[in-house]
Amino acid sequence: MIADQSLVDELEAAVAGGDISRRAAILRRVADLFASTSGALSHEQIGLFDDVLHQLIDEIEMSVRARFAEYLAKIPAAPPRILRRLALDDAIEVARPVLSRCEQLDGSTLAEGARTKSQAHLLAISVRKFIPESVTDILVERGNREVTLSTAANAGASFSEFGYSSLVRRSFDDDELAVCTWSRSEIPRRHLLKIFADASDALKSRMSKEDPRKAAVMADMVARAAGQLQARTREMSADFAKARPLVQSLADADKLDEAALLDFAASAMFAETVLALSVICSLPVGLVERALVEERSEQVLVLAKAVGLSWKTTKTILLLQAPPERSTDDLDRLLETFLRLRPETARQAVQFYRLRERSLAAGAN
Repeated sequence: MIADQSLVDELEAAVAGGDISRRAAILRRVADLFASTSGALSHEQIGLFDDVLHQLIDEIEMSVRARFAEYLAKIPAAPPRILRRLALDDAIEVARPVLSRCEQLDGSTLAEGARTKSQAHLLAISVRKFIPESVTDILVERGNREVTLSTAANAGASFSEFGYSSLVRRSFDDDELAVCTWSRSEIPRRHLLKIFADASDALKSRMSKEDPRKAAVMADMVARAAGQLQARTREMSADFAKARPLVQSLADADKLDEAALLDFAASAMFAETVLALSVICSLPVGLVERALVEERSEQVLVLAKAVGLSWKTTKTILLLQAPPERSTDDLDRLLETFLRLRPETARQAVQFYRLRERSLAAGAN
């Protein structure tokens, strides 16, 4: 420790003097000394090194500070004040090794760097072995796309509810970020659901390749959520509220037949058409409504063929389903499909629809 004290005395002399080159040489020596003796130093001795180094480093040129930071980032139990000074250096060459690799750097310093420093500083933080929620909150809110992608891809990053919400929000128009966020094993299901619901078909295909099991679960969740939203919307609809008594009265009087259905469709009475077709096909209202709202023409053909509707009635429902400008060629193609479709095949398909809807309803409960 006599040699150590001699070096400390030399450090203090260097601080008091104005010889910058001498300061740089001493800085390199003290780094070597600290690396070789840090395990044997007391808290007071580490504090002494910290105080003197903190005074010494401010006037050292950037390249020397950068080399010192690179060296110090590897040393266990490095002096905390000097680590903070290096981590918050405006020069990314100095800050990068400490921000990205120094495990003993405290969370408050990381958070301050994330809040106040450049995007390059944020990128350095984003590759750390572990990143606490308080820091990822800032990275995904303030960081540019490169920073956000790097943070989302970091398996050692922890995210708060706010952090996940920010990732999902920023994933809306960024397919790569959406896949990266999707791939995180611990992401809450409600956020997965949002990503999957917002994703394009092409993106869903990519997600399915990343994790087929997760994709299957999410597709099921999206279907359930969409069905619940559709049901709530329908329950609040004035058109459906008005249509139900009329359709029920026709059913009770045994007059809910193809003629009544054709009249509803020809009169552009959407709610009445949906409810009537639901009763005639013995299918849930939601399934029939989706078939018309989502313009699934082939499914409408299946429903019509299964219960023996004529092409005239089927065509009228198809015209209600789509804008009036549906082309003649489109209708001719659908007629060919309708004529080729065997009633038995259509009835089997409808039976499958019933079983599937029961399964979904049971799962929702």
